[in-house]
Amino acid sequence: MDSTALNQSQEKAAAGDVAAQMALARHHEAEGRFDEARHWLERAVQAGDVDAMAALGELFLIRPGMPVVEGIKLTVAAAERGSAQAAHQVAVFAGAGAGIPQNWRVAFDFLQRSAELGWPLARKQLALFSSDREPAQTSSENNSPEIWKRLREAIDIDALTASCQPRQVVQSPRIWVIEKFLPCTFCDWLIERAKPRIERARIFNTQTGSGSVANARTNSFMDFNIVEADLVVALVRSRIAAATGLSAAGMEQTAILHYEVGQEFLRHYDFLDTENAAFAAELARHGQRVATFLLYLNEDFEGGETGFPLIDWMYKGRSGDAMFFSNADITGAPDRKTLHAGLAPTRGQKWLLSQFIRSPYTPKK
Repeated sequence: MDSTALNQSQEKAAAGDVAAQMALARHHEAEGRFDEARHWLERAVQAGDVDAMAALGELFLIRPGMPVVEGIKLTVAAAERGSAQAAHQVAVFAGAGAGIPQNWRVAFDFLQRSAELGWPLARKQLALFSSDREPAQTSSENNSPEIWKRLREAIDIDALTASCQPRQVVQSPRIWVIEKFLPCTFCDWLIERAKPRIERARIFNTQTGSGSVANARTNSFMDFNIVEADLVVALVRSRIAAATGLSAAGMEQTAILHYEVGQEFLRHYDFLDTENAAFAAELARHGQRVATFLLYLNEDFEGGETGFPLIDWMYKGRSGDAMFFSNADITGAPDRKTLHAGLAPTRGQKWLLSQFIRSPYTPKK
């Protein structure tokens, strides 16, 4: 938006033009001026605009320093008033148990509502989850509310949320494997959702306290925040919690990892080193990474194992298989036998889902 257009939008917005207020909010958010974006969205919400209500809820949910609880309330209100995007977001809330109680029937009811209101992502997910394949094949071209109801009714929630039994394969460090943890169709979905947003992966820089690019890690990644997530991501997180016995409340943002031929993540630990003072504030604020869960999203590649050199053990799952390990030993101390590496594929591309799980940390006195 050039200066002339910006001045015109400001004049119209100040006079109460909701479209101009929304345009200004988008402009300020793109420029990183979130307080200004909030101001104009709040003006549009006061005028009764449902899209502004949904946008303000999203702003509150993902921007630091914003009132997250108010963002949840605004999103729910926007969904109840007919926002397709907000209805999808409430479906994710209910599936993840984020801000509202976890309830998969409520989640799929809101997914159906979002699809009826025209949200493309909701329509695609209903077709993905449904066992009724005939309408699923034509759902993208069909706007009849009946098709979304039929797809919703054909979802077997009990089967989707059934717990998986892990098999312990290594005693020290503690490592488990789960074959067929997730259907391959969901794995393909996660890959396609990740592709447009992958970027060079980073490692924690103890000097700056933030992530930075390093030669030790050459693969790419992306992660899902609460707004970018969908019900497939929420389902994966729910199944991980059930399989590991650890709370979803301690999960970091779910990440998708991508490795081209030759790309790797050299030997490293996932726990935060309690002997390194640089991690003290992070440990106190968010707790220790007590577990790492890896879900293999494809299998059409060679090489690319996850290797544990100190115990001479490697693993490479098929599509939908998972492996997880405890980053802490039975005393709760960081387990240095968990040293591991993401080895480079020699042919094809490797896709993984990675989930770190935290637990409150109390330093020893």
